[in-house]
Amino acid sequence: QVQIVESGGGLVQSGGSLRLSCAASGIIFRLYGMGWYRQAPGKQRELVASISSGGILNYAGSVKGRFTISRDNAKNTVYLQMNSLKSEDTAVYYCNANYVNQNYWGQGTQVTVSA
Repeated sequence: QVQIVESGGGLVQSGGSLRLSCAASGIIFRLYGMGWYRQAPGKQRELVASISSGGILNYAGSVKGRFTISRDNAKNTVYLQMNSLKSEDTAVYYCNANYVNQNYWGQGTQVTVSA
């Protein structure tokens, strides 16, 4: 059974930092591209950052230079370090695992940035 579980969300002041974690089980983690997405109220879900199985990184322009995605294949975990947080980063953050035609999502973790 595949499980994708996010953690690390919470309430933080503007300018602060948070580190999200996403633990995957039931998949051959090293084969999967991993991504962090977010969805704010009334908006569509958008890609925040992704890391391929080979370590290629991709970031949304709005977070480039502030967020860092990384993965630890030994721990089947992907991380999102978020620095210099802004109120517009407030959203539910979702972890995604994808490989060929297999696509899995976590349940999401809330990040709220207060002004």
